[in-house]
Amino acid sequence: MDDLETRELRYFVAVAEELHFGRAAQRLGIAQPPLSRAIRQLERRLGVQLLDRDRRGVALTGAGEVLLREARVSLDAVAAAARRTQRAADLQRPLVLVTKSGASHELLQRLLASWAADTDAAPVEVVLCEVGEQARYLRSGRADVALMHRPVDDLAGFDTEDLCTEGQVALLPSGHALAARPQLTLADVGNVPDLPIARWPRLDGSYPDGPGPEVHTQSQLAQLVALGKTLLVIPASSRAWQWPDHVAVPVVDAPDITTVLAWPAGHHSSALAALARAAADLRNRPPAGPAR
Repeated sequence: MDDLETRELRYFVAVAEELHFGRAAQRLGIAQPPLSRAIRQLERRLGVQLLDRDRRGVALTGAGEVLLREARVSLDAVAAAARRTQRAADLQRPLVLVTKSGASHELLQRLLASWAADTDAAPVEVVLCEVGEQARYLRSGRADVALMHRPVDDLAGFDTEDLCTEGQVALLPSGHALAARPQLTLADVGNVPDLPIARWPRLDGSYPDGPGPEVHTQSQLAQLVALGKTLLVIPASSRAWQWPDHVAVPVVDAPDITTVLAWPAGHHSSALAALARAAADLRNRPPAGPAR
């Protein structure tokens, strides 16, 4: 079998994500008949059925789910190769660091201050993203390095430098009875009838079942907590984005969270190596108290 072409993978990913040939064709800017032919040709070449088609629509087969996962990784790698090649030619380019909005705020400030103290340091551009997006930025080449969290973020394929380990807090609406407690347990917050716990994505991007809202953005969460619609459990340092309508209470048996500096394995530059050293230097320095 000949190697798969990136065009074929792009076509398949569009159909697999839209689960509709018409919408996929519109997204790709092509007519639907050649798209349908291309997918059938791809199935013949691979010798497997990728899609179940009937009058109700399109669904992925087990083989199709595998190809979707692998195709996304492959397309990200191709895009990353192009971006990294172009960026390597620009010796004055900044080092792009991506971090989740509101997360590790104080630690990021300390890292950037330490970095800026080095007169030879390259400039750092900070890109803010939403929940679980750092890995995609790194794999696609849109960022060089990221602040991420173990064990909740997807660190597969990345080198890391540990920065700090901390406990977690429950973020609650200030008027709720639990907000008056000095500390809580996971059992206390796991089944509150009038305040369902927010659901964070798993490493594969899926969400656990439950009545609470799915976590997508920090602003969404902040609003829902303030309105008394949900509570959430987050690293203590993430209280930097706490609103006056919120109260943070330590959750004593929640697993510790380790903040790490992460970058694609095998990708090195003098600027990245220097930033990793600066991160390692911060690890043993006591941080300031959490924002209130």
